Amino acid sequence: METKDGFLVINKDKGCTSHDCVKQIRKLFNTKKVGHTGTLDPEVIGILPIAIGSATRFIQYLPQGKTYIGQIKLGIRTNTDDIHGEIINQKSWPEISDAKLDQYLNRFRGIIKQIPPKVSSVHVNGERAYKKSFRNEVFELAPREIKIDELTLMKWDQINGIIEIKIKCSAGTYIRSIARDLGGILNSEGCLLQLKRISACGFDEQNSIKISDIEEDKKNSKNFIIPIISALNHISTFVLNNEEEINFWQTGRAIKVDINCFEESKSFDYKKPIKVIDKKETLLGIGFLNKDQTFINPKLVLNAK
Repeated sequence: METKDGFLVINKDKGCTSHDCVKQIRKLFNTKKVGHTGTLDPEVIGILPIAIGSATRFIQYLPQGKTYIGQIKLGIRTNTDDIHGEIINQKSWPEISDAKLDQYLNRFRGIIKQIPPKVSSVHVNGERAYKKSFRNEVFELAPREIKIDELTLMKWDQINGIIEIKIKCSAGTYIRSIARDLGGILNSEGCLLQLKRISACGFDEQNSIKISDIEEDKKNSKNFIIPIISALNHISTFVLNNEEEINFWQTGRAIKVDINCFEESKSFDYKKPIKVIDKKETLLGIGFLNKDQTFINPKLVLNAK
């Protein structure tokens, strides 16, 4: 099967690990250079963007925000902070209105500090936390700063103690921790009942496919791949206009900046990445401006010489 660089937006099924998805894509496209943009737990369904070929080099430049729809079950605390763990405590939940519950959710909106679940992949003294947890070791995790851009109360089932939320958040956010902490704030317990990721890294479920879709249409499999440049619409663009500039770029040399070569005339933050293209709109790589905004320095160069 012909390999093409770019991104696949996989709609992952429950029970499948992120590594399983990568392994299947490697086999389908007969290439080893495959990576995902961030682990999705086996019990979580939804989109898992996967990079193929040189697209793996651009993962760090994708948008980092993610959006989920989840259900929180009040009254139960588990050792994994989700419904699949061992129950360690049970407690009744309060009778509360939608409006009052939404007020409690304010504590999770904006920039907050969050303690990851004990079974997370956070490193503790050079080892993943979940490995220590599985050995029943006693340890503490430090709070980490995250950002909740949007948190919407979609449904409150008072009888069954189930809260449905939609949450748009930064990378590194644990919805299981929100479930656990919300239960505590309500003088009850809480754990994650189910979770679906509907957007990640600039991709959403409307553009997603099942791995089975690729298997059923192997001849046209490359048509499922989203070009790298299409995934970089969120960052500014710099155009190289002649062969000399392109040669400078491909040999890793800084290029003098002409503000007219930027597709958008606006002020630039030199700390932010810029995609570099030629006049045919072929992607050449990623660069950064110097502090004086007089030169663009190559950072990621495709077809380097």
